[in-house]
Amino acid sequence: MAEDAYRRITYDFTLAAARSLVKVCPGMTFIYVSGTGTDSTERGRVMWARVKGATENALQALGFRATYSFRPGYIQPMPGIKSRTGWYRAMYAVIAPLYPIVKALAPRYVTTTEAMGRAMINVAMKGWPNPVLESSDINAAAIMQF
Repeated sequence: MAEDAYRRITYDFTLAAARSLVKVCPGMTFIYVSGTGTDSTERGRVMWARVKGATENALQALGFRATYSFRPGYIQPMPGIKSRTGWYRAMYAVIAPLYPIVKALAPRYVTTTEAMGRAMINVAMKGWPNPVLESSDINAAAIMQF
């Protein structure tokens, strides 16, 4: 995808929604799903990482009570979750049996759809020490007790 199109979808749409929300409810917590490898300096060579970094930075500056960027690596869908995209379904079908091995070898880069959801709820309700959560933080936040 060309950078201008990617920026329009990733940055412009997200910021338009966030700006509307912060006007109505500045006391809310905003959680943005970004990705492992996001470039917060906005100066790297990888286009998507720069755009995601710019989006994260702009969201942090909007004035919500709290803003968190979730940066998952690989997200394993839990049973019953099916992608609408054919090649994603194929990829997940191949990787699913290997997920325990991938998780054991690279625990800092993997999470599940269930952990993502639980972590988002927990972080929105209780907060988190850092505004950026990598997969290992997401997994820890998913099991956070109140």
